[in-house]
Amino acid sequence: MTTILQHLLFSPFDTEALVRDGGLLIICLAVFAQTGLFFAFFVPSGVFLFVGGMFISTGKLDHDLVTACLCPVLAAVAGCVAGYWFGWKTGPALYRKKDTRFFKQRYLKTAELFYHKHGRLALTVGILFPVTRTFAPIIAGIVNMNFPRFVLYVFTGAVLWIPPFIVAGYLIGIVPGIKEYLPYIMGAIILLVTTPSVIRIIREFRKAGKRFEEEV
Repeated sequence: MTTILQHLLFSPFDTEALVRDGGLLIICLAVFAQTGLFFAFFVPSGVFLFVGGMFISTGKLDHDLVTACLCPVLAAVAGCVAGYWFGWKTGPALYRKKDTRFFKQRYLKTAELFYHKHGRLALTVGILFPVTRTFAPIIAGIVNMNFPRFVLYVFTGAVLWIPPFIVAGYLIGIVPGIKEYLPYIMGAIILLVTTPSVIRIIREFRKAGKRFEEEV
């Protein structure tokens, strides 16, 4: 534990050292932090997952792939629930807040309309991206999205996000020749899977904004 604290204090971005000394625990903490703490949006949880998979294949971490995938998925769901709770607690104050230069009530209403109709898409796809995986759960809590559905959606998103990163790191460890091409392969897969969904999210959010403007 002392070694982990030293790394966090003096070399917080040395993910290989952190994963080597902290193991699966530090991976789960990184995932929880990025999905549940708004000030930890910059934590490179994907890198922790990738390195974890690589260390499992090389024997530096004594875990099987199923455990290594399941625990971070549960950590991601727990983090999203924490983010939802934070949004749920702060939401009422935002609804009472008057319009300012940077905050408009119509933005909040637009988000509410969008999440009630397209929350599944926003959360399952949003968790795949570094910044949105931090703030999407908070917004869901602010607009008081149905909680059981919220948990189902973020669990689905976590399953789509975490195992591929761990398996990719694992493949590098057992098939060294793939290392040169893996970033391109992963990038292509992410683009193919997420681009259509992102385009749809943008279109539907604009529609929600127009509907709200028409209603008022």
